Amino acid sequence: MWGWESQLLETGFLGIFLCPLWTLSRLPTGTPPSQIVLWGFRWLIFRIMLGAGLIKIRGDRCWRDLTCMDFHYETQPVPNPAAYFLHQSPWWVHRFETLSNHFLELVVPFFIFLGRRMCILHGALQILFQVVLIISGNLSFLNWLTMVPSVACFDDATLGFLFPSGPGGLKDRVLKLQEEAARGARPPPRYGCMVRRAVHMALGILVAWLSVPVVINLLSPTQIMNTSFNPLRIVNTYGAFGSITRERTEVILQGTASPNASTPDAVWEDYEFKCKPGDPGRRPCLISPYHHRLDWLMWFAAFQTYEHNEWIIHLAGRLLANDAMAVSLLALNPFEDRAPPRWVRGEHYRYKFSRPGGQHAAAGKWWVRKRIGPYFPPLSLRDLEDYFRSREWPYPELE
Repeated sequence: MWGWESQLLETGFLGIFLCPLWTLSRLPTGTPPSQIVLWGFRWLIFRIMLGAGLIKIRGDRCWRDLTCMDFHYETQPVPNPAAYFLHQSPWWVHRFETLSNHFLELVVPFFIFLGRRMCILHGALQILFQVVLIISGNLSFLNWLTMVPSVACFDDATLGFLFPSGPGGLKDRVLKLQEEAARGARPPPRYGCMVRRAVHMALGILVAWLSVPVVINLLSPTQIMNTSFNPLRIVNTYGAFGSITRERTEVILQGTASPNASTPDAVWEDYEFKCKPGDPGRRPCLISPYHHRLDWLMWFAAFQTYEHNEWIIHLAGRLLANDAMAVSLLALNPFEDRAPPRWVRGEHYRYKFSRPGGQHAAAGKWWVRKRIGPYFPPLSLRDLEDYFRSREWPYPELE
């Protein structure tokens, strides 16, 4: 399971316990949000941030010598337009960015244990950090999702300005409940409240028990990231970008209508994905919080081989048939409204951002690319017949 999928599952699971058991339509009189649930969210954001910080310090050397940001904007999964300009920043800016990252992931998480004001500061800094990440990269909805547990760091007084304060409004009712609680005038607990508290106690015990291997992993010098230690997948360990690639490579899928793929006069036409780099003249896109999963998978495939990513051969077979579902995942199908290609191949390229004011940028190119070599050889549908059948994949039918 991907790290963001586990994070989504765990956040949603905790969110269930914020609601009253008997209704979603009224304020649960005498039953304010459980401190156990609020601390469950705080414990989640603590693990997310500290796990990410520790995996970096224990991982790539560039996090220790503060040079990772020299490469990150250019080599992250799906760069956006801001990444192009941030990549050009002076070296000292990149050093400051790396130091700030370490502070936010290794120091700030402990603020939640240092009292109300420091807890609020923790929530504000983490939300600000996620906003910066949203601006600087297309990390899908992961950054937006990470803001959710950070909200648990704020109390009623901090968030009160968000709600109407007129008579009978939510803010007014909460204040009355707080005043009654301060006077000791609490109504006798009802059956529903008692059940809810018992459920929350059970939740606290469960989370504490499932956190033991997670804490052991955080303290271990051989820490692993984005892993669950239980089949429920509700208390997980997280971490991101423990290593940073130093150069960007891309797999460019191409098709040709030529009967012979080996002839020098065969015209190969590029398929374009919705967001990942392809045409050097195409501006990087901004998609957050949307997620183009195929584009992300192509990023991983580019620094492995097609033998490690058999799905890319499956995709090639679908493109050879002009399969409607497959081409719907692309931004440009050069064979749209035409006969499908007779051959599809994968070419391997090295990409670098063009330099503002340089020759390539003046020509309207955001990227400079250089061919490395073939990623997989030219394939036809006939070549793939045995390959598909041996894996029990449905054989592509021509549209």
